[in-house]
Amino acid sequence: MTTDPAPRRRRTAAIAGHQGDLATLRALCADPDPAVRATALAGLQRSGALDDAVLQDALADADAGVRRRAAELAATHPLVSLLEVLADRDALVAEMAAWAAGERPGDPQLDAVTVQLVELAGRHRDPLVREAAVAALGSLEAPDGRAAVLAAMQDKPNVRRRAVLALVAYEGDEVDAALRQATEDRDWQVRTAAEELLRLSDAD
Repeated sequence: MTTDPAPRRRRTAAIAGHQGDLATLRALCADPDPAVRATALAGLQRSGALDDAVLQDALADADAGVRRRAAELAATHPLVSLLEVLADRDALVAEMAAWAAGERPGDPQLDAVTVQLVELAGRHRDPLVREAAVAALGSLEAPDGRAAVLAAMQDKPNVRRRAVLALVAYEGDEVDAALRQATEDRDWQVRTAAEELLRLSDAD
């Protein structure tokens, strides 16, 4: 099968995913072309046959695109560890891993994941990763993430916007003060989000 051109093998993987051809999909998970491997993984997921062990291996793939796809798929596989990809050297992989973490409140490694999300929210060089980490902390309603979300209110506009939304998960005077301060933010989307949350809070 690997004698076929890579685009043809990728098409084969896509068709196999729609047809539930598990043998072909499993074989193509070891294809030399990363795009084919990623498509085969997605096909196994579509077929309801993506094994946790296969997905865990894909999270350690040499290709960042495969790792990113695997991180996306891991959102519905809570027993697959995200710890390595949360620290991935590729920012797009780390961003996707942070998103996936926020979709997995039942993760058995939740405490360790929360520690990494806090680290990403405060220290990662890429604002998209910081934004995804802040969103995940809010989605998980992680108590240990409260300080990181509040600190993110001083970050770039896209991160501040996400932090305002994440504050829904938290209570306290500091949270209320941060939201009131955000109503005067120089970014109109931050101001609008904060005003709406305060309005809803007052209505309760």
